[in-house]
Amino acid sequence: MSVSLSLMRFFLSPAAFGLLPMAAALAGPADVRPLQARTGPAPFAYTNAPDVLPNYVAGAKWGTQADPIRTMQLPMDPADSAKRMVVQPGFSVSLWASEPEIVKPIAMAWDARGRLWIAETRDYPNELQEPGRGRDRIRIVEDTNADGRADRFTVFAEDLSIPTSLCFANGGVVVLERGQTLFLADTNGDDRADERRVLFRGWGMGDTHATASNLRPGLDQWIWGTVGYSGFDGEVGGRRLKFGMGVFRFKSDGSALEFIRSSNNNTWGLGITEDGTILGSTANRNSAWYMAMPNRFYEAVRGWSAGRMEPVADSEAIYPITEKVRQVDQHHHYTAGAGSAIYTARAFPEEFWNRVSFVAEPTGHLLGWFRMERKGADYRAVNLGSFLASDDEWTAPIIAEVGPDGALWVVDWYNYIVQHNPVPAGFQNGKGNAYETVLRDKRHGRIYRVTHTQGTPTRTPQLAGATPADWVAALRTDNQLWRLHAQRLLVERGQPDVAPALRTLVADPAVDAVGLNVGAIHALWTLQGLKAVGPEAVTALRHPSAAVRRAAVSVLPRTLESAQALIAAGALRDADGQVRLAALLALAE
Repeated sequence: MSVSLSLMRFFLSPAAFGLLPMAAALAGPADVRPLQARTGPAPFAYTNAPDVLPNYVAGAKWGTQADPIRTMQLPMDPADSAKRMVVQPGFSVSLWASEPEIVKPIAMAWDARGRLWIAETRDYPNELQEPGRGRDRIRIVEDTNADGRADRFTVFAEDLSIPTSLCFANGGVVVLERGQTLFLADTNGDDRADERRVLFRGWGMGDTHATASNLRPGLDQWIWGTVGYSGFDGEVGGRRLKFGMGVFRFKSDGSALEFIRSSNNNTWGLGITEDGTILGSTANRNSAWYMAMPNRFYEAVRGWSAGRMEPVADSEAIYPITEKVRQVDQHHHYTAGAGSAIYTARAFPEEFWNRVSFVAEPTGHLLGWFRMERKGADYRAVNLGSFLASDDEWTAPIIAEVGPDGALWVVDWYNYIVQHNPVPAGFQNGKGNAYETVLRDKRHGRIYRVTHTQGTPTRTPQLAGATPADWVAALRTDNQLWRLHAQRLLVERGQPDVAPALRTLVADPAVDAVGLNVGAIHALWTLQGLKAVGPEAVTALRHPSAAVRRAAVSVLPRTLESAQALIAAGALRDADGQVRLAALLALAE
């Protein structure tokens, strides 16, 4: 079945979806909730720097420098630095892990037992090693006595070089490392990787801060991620692919890779909402974008090409609590926006649920927060200022993720040097395209937990070793992390005997405070993964939750009967713009 070009043009028009032009009035500085530095913590200590520090001039021509900085702050003890952290009222921050037990964590994820896994890298940015000679590793970090501090540190895999992300699949973990997509697994239960194989190669490493990162499981059974301008050039599943910066997805077994959409800059942030919307951030004044439509829909129409994912934030300003901010460009604004995790649990107040994006800005020693607002099928992001900030010049948040307990977990790179490039005058360029300096730290790294003082932590479901019925029940838990693990385990098991229980979840008409029925959403996608979608998806086209209706549209088989069902259910006239968009794309396929 085909959709005429004129019909597509109508349904893609601003009138159809309520799209906001970029000049539309957005919320301004009145929405910012300022933070102030604490008084009373231990004072900073300073020393003469063993290497000069570039000193870029704000407001001048790009790259213009004043006299170099020759005095630097000394690093602080983890406990003292933690006292410099401030967060929004009603929240508290606590140190969970630090050096010497962990070193330079660059990525993190939790397994189906709720254990934190981190990628550590000393080789970043300029010391990419030959295979088997790397200094980097994957480590499992646990708090075994529940006292709020990590106390068990297990090396799962070592001899890696610049691992940038990890995601669980197929009984192991998929890792991006030195330009390849690697699968690691423990086959004998000793928490050490004894299986290691390359799924595919091709991620550019000519600039190490522009390679692939941000792996996340999608509702659609694919693994999603981002890549910067180092791009991809390789063969996957017998198909040659070459693309630049933006968003991609691939099958967890490495059999297929799809470039989804181009970003407008070096891409370091990715978030997936509870209803499956793809959001993210890039470098250089793009703290928030969203992905409306994959490239493949444009490419199917002769003469069409997809635009880039442009900024949707009302303001790119950052709100540090210290004047000691060193930026090479975009002064006083987001220049290294990274992370973009959406709050997808229920231990924070309702205003956060499926709505707040956390964007790290290491140059400003802060973690920003943005309220994502729907308008038709469009999104806009309201800059709320800093959610967390420090006046310790070494503090450099690079990731914030919603953990298994519903808390927000923050990785502090803790490095006095954040700038990668361009290469300052008088310095040499390293082979990772970062400027060379002895001040790049190789010894520190911290992980913090931010909790709401009145919040109730997520109740931990027991997924490891549980029954399929337990996994189905976990699809309704109040934390997306656990739901995605449960869905993955059911799909990887591959048995349709759970379909009746999944259909019961789909039939539940309940809608929560933010318009979701998470059990029904995950049940529909699990049925799709099991190739067991049936009449329940057609019925769900009329579910009270727009998010469930959208999921139903997305999982329906692409057949004439499904197209007729979509039209009969009024999906093209749905009150929700995202449902209308999903229906149009389904018809186009």
